[in-house]
Amino acid sequence: MALARVAPACSAQAVSELVRLSGEGMQPVHMATLLETIADSAERRLASRAELVWTGPESYASHSRDTSVVVAELFRAATKSVLVSTFVLYQAETVFKPLADRVAEVPDLRVQLFVHVGRRDGDRRDDSEVLREYSSRLRTEWPGGVRPFLYYDPRSLSLNGYERATWHAKVVIIDDEIAFITSANFTEWAHQRNVEAGVVLRDASFARQLRQQFEGLVQSRAVLEVPGFRE
Repeated sequence: MALARVAPACSAQAVSELVRLSGEGMQPVHMATLLETIADSAERRLASRAELVWTGPESYASHSRDTSVVVAELFRAATKSVLVSTFVLYQAETVFKPLADRVAEVPDLRVQLFVHVGRRDGDRRDDSEVLREYSSRLRTEWPGGVRPFLYYDPRSLSLNGYERATWHAKVVIIDDEIAFITSANFTEWAHQRNVEAGVVLRDASFARQLRQQFEGLVQSRAVLEVPGFRE
């Protein structure tokens, strides 16, 4: 009962084991030391899974790493799949150069890119024209010969302001093992100059869960592939 008050998540099996140890003569002070040691070890393991990523002025106590450095390292580490989601995308030839280089090294690497394709105020062109313009610009900027699967949310092109939506998630997922969640868009400014904060989570369960969110949108056709981009 005393343990439940300070550690409500403690399992029944753990409690039974402590009761058994007590019955064999282990003193409460020794049990407390054992629990503290286990808790410290668990905390260190959890801390090693999360890494602060920061762009901008550093504080005197900073233990962070720069966004552009982390993103390039993540791309270079990929062996199976890369998923990138961003709101604004500029200077693709610079920010995606490490990814294009990695695709050249690992031809089977599956790359998916989710972006916001919007329209300016007053732009009433057909969706296909807006998509063609976006695709043409990005094809010109893309640094490699093999282009990724490119997806957009069709709601972002709605002429009805009450239905229009913004694709705002900024995420990188590597091999279903590492997830990077950040405030930074995929632009040179965001990766090297703006003040941006993010976290790298080295947790395969979370990375898979996050990727499945995106895959579910693809399968349900809530997001669509930008026509002609990979051709």
